[in-house]
Amino acid sequence: MSDERFLTPEGWPRGKGYAHGMTTRGRFVFIAGQVGWNPLRCKFETDDLAGQVAQALNNVLAVLRAGRGEPGHITRMTWYIADKQEYLKSQARIGEAYRNAMGTHFPVMSVVEVKGLMETQAKVEIEATAVVPD
Repeated sequence: MSDERFLTPEGWPRGKGYAHGMTTRGRFVFIAGQVGWNPLRCKFETDDLAGQVAQALNNVLAVLRAGRGEPGHITRMTWYIADKQEYLKSQARIGEAYRNAMGTHFPVMSVVEVKGLMETQAKVEIEATAVVPD
């Protein structure tokens, strides 16, 4: 990540699939946690974690675009997952879904395993913050 917006302390290795920190200027867009369902029907179309990740990322991007933003404007994401083992087992497919939605933009990210999500069928919920240039 040669872009100076991405922060890596001296001597630290670059984050694998995420940035340690970012700096930017502009208008903030805060994106509420998005689950992997069809937002028009509030229905899950898959029980597959990677499929829900793909849908959740598309939902995040739809909200971002409503704020006139693009994937590269996202500065941080927090992923809440219901099953760490399923997440680890599905990493290759999740990575593919991520790249299909976000390209090669890897902002500051955290993944948190939770006991459960509010939507019973949800396997993932993703929230994000973006900074859109003025």
